[in-house]
Amino acid sequence: MIVHEWNHPEIVKKVGDYKAINKNMTLLFHDTHHRSVTDPEAMARYDLKNYDGVLAFGEIIKEIYLQNGWAENVWTWHEAADARIFHPVNSKNKEGDLVWIGNWGDDERTEELHEFIINPVRELGLKACFYGVRYPDKAVKLLKRANIKYKGWLPNFKVPEIFSKYKVTVHVPRRPYVTSLPGIPTIRPFEALACGIPLICTTWHDRENLFTSGKDYLVAHDSRQMKKHLSKILTDENYASNLTSNGLRTISSRHTCDHRVAELMIILDEIKTKKTERTPESSHRMEQKF
Repeated sequence: MIVHEWNHPEIVKKVGDYKAINKNMTLLFHDTHHRSVTDPEAMARYDLKNYDGVLAFGEIIKEIYLQNGWAENVWTWHEAADARIFHPVNSKNKEGDLVWIGNWGDDERTEELHEFIINPVRELGLKACFYGVRYPDKAVKLLKRANIKYKGWLPNFKVPEIFSKYKVTVHVPRRPYVTSLPGIPTIRPFEALACGIPLICTTWHDRENLFTSGKDYLVAHDSRQMKKHLSKILTDENYASNLTSNGLRTISSRHTCDHRVAELMIILDEIKTKKTERTPESSHRMEQKF
């Protein structure tokens, strides 16, 4: 059983209590958020003593759990693309140049959206579109002034189809993932690369070497560099094609859900081995029985 970190602490504890009287089950806690650094008090309220361990979606979060003593066993378990859904879709007719899929949120990246997407799109005169939720009226008006279409909520399974209608996308990490949790990619880069669309990331350091910067995707450290990358991709089809081929190859070889399931099986074997090592008496009794 895997319990996600957005569950209420009381529910997390009750599941742990159930595990305490059902020794044969394996119970893991799954953390895929930045609250371990932005709200450590909230994360410390989770009672994980009866859990077999934690699946953390980045190495730095794993270290935080171990350093704070929140869990004894922690494994890094990165995001991945579901290749059954996220894959290239053929679309001969393009609707525009740039598409961005993401929620406006609570000002965790408002300045970055201005610098890396809105201003470059306006200055280059690109045909662009935004999808997502939690866009306040002022954000919608801002996009309209920049001649960017806002199309609202998009079901996740429709993402590949939308990507196929545009020439490039941009990944703008929320500020905590840049300042406090460097090296952790959220799900968006995995999905974009799996769909075969050229990807430009704003400042983000791939400390865990999941991808190859400059080969699988491009990095823009400021608005000037973003405009340079966008112009190159939009005017050089061979360059854009090589970029998408490299990114898709990296996803297919290392970062699909199949790969994560294989990693999970290894983790479960490790847990099973540790449980066996902790109960030598029962193993001895079983040897005598047979």
